[in-house]
Amino acid sequence: MDSVKVHLKRKEGCEDLPLPKYATNGSSGMDLCADVEDEAIILPGEIKLISAGIYLSIPQGYEAEIRPRSGLALKHGISLVNAPGTIDSDYRGLLSVIMINHGKEPFRIKRGDRIAQMVIKKVIRADIEVMPELDDTVRSHGGFGHTGK
Repeated sequence: MDSVKVHLKRKEGCEDLPLPKYATNGSSGMDLCADVEDEAIILPGEIKLISAGIYLSIPQGYEAEIRPRSGLALKHGISLVNAPGTIDSDYRGLLSVIMINHGKEPFRIKRGDRIAQMVIKKVIRADIEVMPELDDTVRSHGGFGHTGK
């Protein structure tokens, strides 16, 4: 399995929070933990920005994708508004997660709770070339739902 070194700095006062880590040998995402005072509550339908208490230096040619945790989605209707979120290699600001409560009950986040997953991905940059015509395909202009059920 390939690996890449990602540098991390803790936000001051977040030394008590677990560092991002893989839960199992087969995990593709590292768990991110909540940097909240004691707790935060996300009401049904509410969007809230929750700090993960870390700053990253990701090598050029890579990104971090921030994804919802499936257990929170299934059990509580908790997701990320911009899933997956992207952390670019040149961003050095505080890593925060834009969470939303799609559930019917208020959701309580305690300090150190696992709130999202972070996957480090290789980035391929596209070279755009303007053409007078594009190649044709069987699908062609078929859009949303064109193939039926």
